[in-house]
Amino acid sequence: MMLKRQKLGEFALARQVGADGVEMDMGPLGKRVLFDNQLRDTTQCAKFIEASRENGIVVASVAMSGFFAQNLLERDNFMDLVTDCFDTMDRFGALVAFLPLGGSGQTWIAPGADHTKMVNRLRAIGDAARQRGLTVGIRTGQDARYDKRFLREINSKGIRIYYNLQDAVDSGRDPSKELRRLGKKRICQIHASLTDSVTLDVDPRIDMPRLRQTLDKIRWSGWLVVERSRDAGRVRDVTYNFSTNVGYLRKIFGD
Repeated sequence: MMLKRQKLGEFALARQVGADGVEMDMGPLGKRVLFDNQLRDTTQCAKFIEASRENGIVVASVAMSGFFAQNLLERDNFMDLVTDCFDTMDRFGALVAFLPLGGSGQTWIAPGADHTKMVNRLRAIGDAARQRGLTVGIRTGQDARYDKRFLREINSKGIRIYYNLQDAVDSGRDPSKELRRLGKKRICQIHASLTDSVTLDVDPRIDMPRLRQTLDKIRWSGWLVVERSRDAGRVRDVTYNFSTNVGYLRKIFGD
């Protein structure tokens, strides 16, 4: 979202906007067999690692954002894709992978063959992650009650919820209530941003101080990742949008 997908400049830009880390992306997928992931190349990967160190910016997580547009149920080589992500995570010391299910349609949500297939695939992914000391955070787009049931079905400690404030707010749900319902053990990371309109500091759709109180109450700690919440009139002004949002989150949550 910073317009630096697998580009060395992402680390300097992250430092410029006041962030502590980045959520690195695996690269586009499309009709490719594997992600267009240049970090499989050891020489290129070393450059990214050095840029991370020079700028004091860590890789907080690695996103498989290609699955926003690709169906996990239709990818027979899904474990190859996930393993590629895990290998990349290991190179940067990241412990969380982001796996959106938005590209998988709607048929898996309700009980049925696709639901069972999704549960089985996520269990296999979670168990593989667990063996490597990693966690895969899934974004279902559903409410907290659904997510709790879904995690019970998957039954793998390697799968947790990557909570997205945007999903709750856009659906008219209270994120503070949802976070309490989920509890800290089910949440691996949080996308702390909303649908583009205005920056977080002037957005009436979210009460960040209350959200801070909720996270303190359930004793959750982890990465807050800025994804959107861009000023609709300045969508491509990365420095303005991200520095404003990061600065506001620091004000609410502290350094």
